[in-house]
Amino acid sequence: MTILQPPGWPRPKGYSCGVSAEGTSVFVSGQIGWDEHGRFPVSDIAGQVRTALKNVLTVLGEAGARPEHVVRMTWFITDKRAYLAAQREIGEAYREVMGRHFPAMSVLEVSALLEDDANVEIEATAVIPPPLSS
Repeated sequence: MTILQPPGWPRPKGYSCGVSAEGTSVFVSGQIGWDEHGRFPVSDIAGQVRTALKNVLTVLGEAGARPEHVVRMTWFITDKRAYLAAQREIGEAYREVMGRHFPAMSVLEVSALLEDDANVEIEATAVIPPPLSS
């Protein structure tokens, strides 16, 4: 994977301007902050981000992908002000689950998500690199 950073552009915080990758593509549908039983263990946005990211990694794991294989994420949030107020906690949750891997990302505020208790939904695309030739 190669991070794309145009010369002279300010380096983004918490994401990359672009990514190029070669290998097997894995597409993860929107994951929300509920557990494997369909219950929301927490109601705050940072806690739901942590759970949603863990859910993304669980799905990626089914294809043998890891956090460093994620090349793109789209986050849908229901409250921009709550998101901005919790940026520090969201950043901590992100690094706890994803490490210091920052793919290309977009964050969109939406009026609602399908599940009433959901504050965030995260889609991901990963690329598993081809095996090294021997």
